[in-house]
Amino acid sequence: MVGGLFVFGRILDKIRLHAREGRLPEGYHLGVIEGKRTFDDRVCRFLGVDFEALSARVLEGGTDEEILEWCYLAGRRPDAEQIEIWNGFMSKRGWRDAASAGVAEQKQAAGLGGREDIQTFFDLMDAEEGR
Repeated sequence: MVGGLFVFGRILDKIRLHAREGRLPEGYHLGVIEGKRTFDDRVCRFLGVDFEALSARVLEGGTDEEILEWCYLAGRRPDAEQIEIWNGFMSKRGWRDAASAGVAEQKQAAGLGGREDIQTFFDLMDAEEGR
């Protein structure tokens, strides 16, 4: 978490990895994918910033916290309750909601289709990354 926000730091790490000669691992999504909502897109919409502008700011350098502060100035600063709701939504995404089929599909693609403990996209990310 950065500034109490789930997902934000992960997006910054992905932007940095992609900039280093395409070192973003295969299967990782970056930015907005035509016709699909990604976590990157949702974070940017939540903060009121454009993904391309965020990417450019990340590549200028600075700490994750400095970049988050830039987002607050360029977009909007959510209050504590909005952040709590955001974190709850993101941490449960894919569990008994409209994204459940997407979790199942991505589990299969990752060879984890039989893992009943994977219920959310966060669970899937943890499993794929060995946590």
